[in-house]
Amino acid sequence: MTATVHRLDNRPPPSLDAMVALVAPGMNQVNAVILDRMQSQIPLIPELAGHLIAGGGKRMRPMLTLASAALLGYTGTRQHGLAAAVEFIHTATLLHDDVVDGSDLRRGRRTANTIWGNPATVLVGDFLFSRAFELMVEDGSLKVLRILSHASAVIAEGEVNQLTAQRRIETTEERYLDIIGAKTAALFAAACRIAAVVAERPDGEEQALDAYGRNLGIAFQLVDDAIDYVSDAGTMGKDAGDDFRDGKVTLPVILAQARGGETDKAFWKEAMEGRRSSDDDLAHAVHLIRETRAIDDTLARARHYGQRAIDALGGFGNSQAKAAMVEAVQFAIARAY
Repeated sequence: MTATVHRLDNRPPPSLDAMVALVAPGMNQVNAVILDRMQSQIPLIPELAGHLIAGGGKRMRPMLTLASAALLGYTGTRQHGLAAAVEFIHTATLLHDDVVDGSDLRRGRRTANTIWGNPATVLVGDFLFSRAFELMVEDGSLKVLRILSHASAVIAEGEVNQLTAQRRIETTEERYLDIIGAKTAALFAAACRIAAVVAERPDGEEQALDAYGRNLGIAFQLVDDAIDYVSDAGTMGKDAGDDFRDGKVTLPVILAQARGGETDKAFWKEAMEGRRSSDDDLAHAVHLIRETRAIDDTLARARHYGQRAIDALGGFGNSQAKAAMVEAVQFAIARAY
């Protein structure tokens, strides 16, 4: 790795363990809702959906809904169905993403589209979106429905924006941040914010949770995009260099290209346009990214957004939930080290 953490004490590295423990009873309820609502009389639907849902994801987004509810001292049960809706939205986008990207691996397992084909995968994604909206309507809050439906629209916009930016080396850092703010951070923000709505908390707390989730989501995606150039399938759950071969102009590429000479700029243009995609080309790309400190600076930006997420919780009193949410941010950053 390009960056190394030197711990000056004996504290363990940050993890999601505190959050997992905090929300464990609630996640049992959420998982029960997910299992119930992914059923269908059409056997292919639960079979395909179950393949991805059982694939070992962290379930970070629904956990954030439950943790935010705990932070606010909410003792009701509405967060369970809504957290399941959040996970269905996320799962649907993953199914669609794998079709768009032509991905073969997801979390180290074969993607649904490689097993059942693209048409079935897209249609089951649509089914999960529909289930998510059923759960939102059953909750009965127009405000929750507005927040989550808007997030769904923003995610779709972000995916289209990313698609149109693909293989375009002239993509700017500003546009890149717009893309990840939409395709990743919007659902993180909504997942946290809806807890304040069901808990009937003031607008300031609602906005604080939105800011926490949004900044965490940006930090999370920045780290993912850095890891793609310095990991393997065992770390990332996909093949290292997938973004490179797909021509995704992420921040490490934007920075390395901007800092390179004319020869390097020509390489990046050819690579992003799909004309340089061999293993040797990937190795050269990694060399240029390391040489220009593009990974270090991508992770520095991730730490900046992570700190903004932590700062957004400043108005809430100390609690087990707040500590778990702070550590979740630290974990998101530490995945790169």
